[in-house]
Amino acid sequence: MRIQFLGGTGTVTGSKYLLTTEHARILVDCGLFQGYKQLRLRNWAGLPFDPAGLDAVVLTHAHLDHSGYLPLLVKSGFRGKILCSEATYDLCKILLPDSGHLQEEDAAAANRHGYSEHRLAMPLYTEEDARVALRQFVTVGFDRRVEVAPGLGAVFSRAGHILGAAIVALDDGHRRITFSGDLGRANDPVMVAPAPLAPTDYLVVESTYGNRVHDTADPLLAMASVIRDTAARGGVVVIPAFAVGRAQGLMYAMYQMKASGAIPAYLPVFLDSPMARDATAIYGKHRADHRLDPAACQAMCQAATIINTVEESKQLDARNAPKVIISASGMATGGRVLHHLKAFAGDPRNTILFAGFQAGGTRGAALIDGADEIRIHGQQVRVRAQVAHVDNLSAHADSNELMGWMSALGRAPRRTFITHGEPAASEALRARIKHELGWDCLVPEHLQTVAL
Repeated sequence: MRIQFLGGTGTVTGSKYLLTTEHARILVDCGLFQGYKQLRLRNWAGLPFDPAGLDAVVLTHAHLDHSGYLPLLVKSGFRGKILCSEATYDLCKILLPDSGHLQEEDAAAANRHGYSEHRLAMPLYTEEDARVALRQFVTVGFDRRVEVAPGLGAVFSRAGHILGAAIVALDDGHRRITFSGDLGRANDPVMVAPAPLAPTDYLVVESTYGNRVHDTADPLLAMASVIRDTAARGGVVVIPAFAVGRAQGLMYAMYQMKASGAIPAYLPVFLDSPMARDATAIYGKHRADHRLDPAACQAMCQAATIINTVEESKQLDARNAPKVIISASGMATGGRVLHHLKAFAGDPRNTILFAGFQAGGTRGAALIDGADEIRIHGQQVRVRAQVAHVDNLSAHADSNELMGWMSALGRAPRRTFITHGEPAASEALRARIKHELGWDCLVPEHLQTVAL
């Protein structure tokens, strides 16, 4: 058995792992690179293997940095099964066509306004490409062994993080390798806790927060303070949020803050993301993946006014009265939130509030680092609004939580691979694993191949 690391190395995006056995060749995750331009260019560079030669893809969860390359993989000749949990499939039915649609829109806008570096901007893939890829999805249940490819079985266990997220253990009868995917948090207010790590020969573990520990203070107190202060000075709070997972957690937080009186009950809250609206509706279908009872689930769904049309979205920007706008994308890399940033970033009364990890090279990271200008749709946008960051709302396990999940394992893996983190985070987690657990561990390099 061999593993090649095709993404998620030196970065939190682009997760792809090629696993080869004597009888099978599969890909674990198939995500888009995001952030720095040199990373995004990898999306256009092709793959170092023939997609037609793959037997299957195993998907840990639906976020685009894990699933967003699938339409291009299918377009390039892959004809096998894409195995995932039922909730992951339901979310991919929303996320992947939307990703294709946005790429088509961005290419058209670049051509229309002439800000592309190329003579003719083209989408990486289209909405139709995504819908074609969805035909190859096959759903599997949790906690039962399924055959992925000849001589290769898999067990999916709940990872928390978002609906349908899975820890995936693969074995060929001789050795087992477990992929954490993106690991959730034991005490997340919405998602269930990650399943315990079962004995494994090899472990691939994420390290998004490998060098950080989430603040133990109540994040709702910090968020409520930002919202109250902004509303008091007549400003607007813009919250970039991933449409799947983060948007729903924020809506539940808005409900809790209004119910407790932490923010004014009359303050308007808007969810400007049709995709987030559709994802929120799926929570009622997959009750086992989250902690919310029907009443809480309904309260979450009703915590914000849903903005559906482009015209309604534009009207939000035309009114400067105090309000909260939750809009995708979470790192301000695309989507409707860019229009809201253009409208509100220049006014010091307003606040841009981030509630999750911001990868290097994204507008979100630049804003948190104090950028006084950001480039949107080919234009330089002056930033005079306040910028706030409530980091402990993250759906990713922090360094202590990752260590706790691994340390409960009775027998050390033969080797642990630390991935899906920026260099400092991955190296910090490697050092902790080595010194505290005594495990053999490695931070792999991009395209590195290791025999198992």
